[in-house]
Amino acid sequence: MSTPQAGSEESSARAGLEDTGTPRATVLDVVGLRVELDSGTPVVEGVSLRLDRGEILGLVGESGCGKTTTALALLGFARPGTRIAGGEVFVAGEDILRLDESDRRRLRGKKVSYVPQDAGQALNPALRIGGSITDVMRRPHEASGNGVGALLTAVDLPGTAEFAARLPHRLSGGQQQRVTIAMALACEPPVVVMDEPTTGLDVITQAGVLDEVRRLRDELGTSLVYVSHDLAVVSRLADRIAVMYAGRIVEEGPTATLLARPEHPYTKGLVQSIPDHTRPSRLTAMPGTALGVEDRPQGCAFAPRCPQRSDACTERMPELSGTGHRVRCVHADRTPPIVPGPPRTARATVERGLLLTVSDLHASHRTGRDAVIAAAGVSFDLGSGECLALVGQSGSGKTTIARCLVGLHRRDGGTVALGGEPLADRVRRRTTDQRRRIQYVFQNPYESLNPRQTVGEQLARPARKLRGLSAAAARAEVGPLLEQVRLPAGIADRYPRRLSGGERQRVAIARALAAGPDVLVCDEITSALDVSVQAAILELLADLRGELGLAMLLITHDLGVVAVAADRVAVLEQGTIRESGAVEDVLHAPEHPYTARLVAAAPTIGRTDGPLAVPDTGKSQT
Repeated sequence: MSTPQAGSEESSARAGLEDTGTPRATVLDVVGLRVELDSGTPVVEGVSLRLDRGEILGLVGESGCGKTTTALALLGFARPGTRIAGGEVFVAGEDILRLDESDRRRLRGKKVSYVPQDAGQALNPALRIGGSITDVMRRPHEASGNGVGALLTAVDLPGTAEFAARLPHRLSGGQQQRVTIAMALACEPPVVVMDEPTTGLDVITQAGVLDEVRRLRDELGTSLVYVSHDLAVVSRLADRIAVMYAGRIVEEGPTATLLARPEHPYTKGLVQSIPDHTRPSRLTAMPGTALGVEDRPQGCAFAPRCPQRSDACTERMPELSGTGHRVRCVHADRTPPIVPGPPRTARATVERGLLLTVSDLHASHRTGRDAVIAAAGVSFDLGSGECLALVGQSGSGKTTIARCLVGLHRRDGGTVALGGEPLADRVRRRTTDQRRRIQYVFQNPYESLNPRQTVGEQLARPARKLRGLSAAAARAEVGPLLEQVRLPAGIADRYPRRLSGGERQRVAIARALAAGPDVLVCDEITSALDVSVQAAILELLADLRGELGLAMLLITHDLGVVAVAADRVAVLEQGTIRESGAVEDVLHAPEHPYTARLVAAAPTIGRTDGPLAVPDTGKSQT
């Protein structure tokens, strides 16, 4: 953006952020922020934001849009290979970017603090919880057990000396995340930046963390910048939302207004990609993929994916304009209102009979003399072309049961039969054909692919090893497999590191399909994906079921995904199925209290106020 455009946009941004009502103290004022690669290529450009005391701003967008880069810049920090090249970041009246590095470190934690996405990696495994909190307090030598206890109590954790003495590995994921929030609050900063703090948490744990965030805002007046790709979560938490694409803010406004009537086609695409268990309908995935930093065009970066683009969109970068509700689009007035997709209808009863039968499955994890029960008498069946969702909190046994089905975890009792034929409990004791017929798609596409083999080599291997095809015949199937998962043939020559998260997940699905399976076990395969990529993956799975008659076991904690993708659902708690049945019946009229808690805790874009979690008896420690 040229200098005149930048100046006018910053003036417009300031005008658009002014409130006409009772003024509140501004604690964060960002103007014209620019972060570059060392080569000079902009990663974030022209970002202007304002945050008042006690306000929560949601910063959303797809992976690679610049959310985390912007969040870190609010602390005056740039990741290796990047630098903050311009702009102003005023926190509590002080421009962080004009300070030297030692002064910036002094202000971090005191005026602005950071809550990372992965609490497990953020906590020092050698430090006890109390020590980690004391380590970041303003005057560590004066910190007392009471001070640590008060901070733990503030985030709904036990304020006891026993709990403070625990090491991080003795805490659940939700407890670890609350500890990082307590650390961020240790010096009572006016601004807290939270970067995807609930990604990967089950809905009940996530709801508890989000309720604590709202309570802390209400009681302490803390202002928050909440970074997330999950609009459903942000809609329950934020007062305003800023949507980023290709390093710029493309729309910003009050949460309810922006979600009900988005004016930028990208924002509309994000909203239409969100699965909602209260309004199950076919998702509308956005065409194309997010641009890389080096691939951004001269004009509007979203133009290549936009259904309402014109020549004007490619000539220059549109300005962010408007008052209160700002949008960066020359055709904002053409953006049609959101029309819900066609209601999801129940699939016809499976006619080809049962394919997978699980009877009285028992499984556990043993550490020395101790055993943790993961499955206690679990039974279910799955028909050809049918999708069964297995849902529950983290630690309920979902993944262990899935691994038992494919022979990766030894069961303690019960039977698993495929096509009426009992399966051995270990994969190495199964026949080649049995291993071929049931395939597993892992949660993390970054770790499930071999980084030293090309995509083509990894897709050809199952066809050779499990179906007995020659090397030439297996290579010939690579192109059709990529087409089947809606990927271009040229990806076959790439290594996994050159693929996006959504592309890697599609490759992982294609690799499973290369074996010609009858059953596909999908373990949280969309949990770490952007909503737009998730919508495309769910649409792909639905198409594959129709085209190939695949039976699918879907492991997930997202009830929106269940409502969109599954025919039946089984609700698992502590290794026991509490309730099962048709998706519509279970989600709309749950009969078991635990199912009711899951449904009440699940975020939905159509509900923007009130507590997230259903109160439980006793104090939650998740």
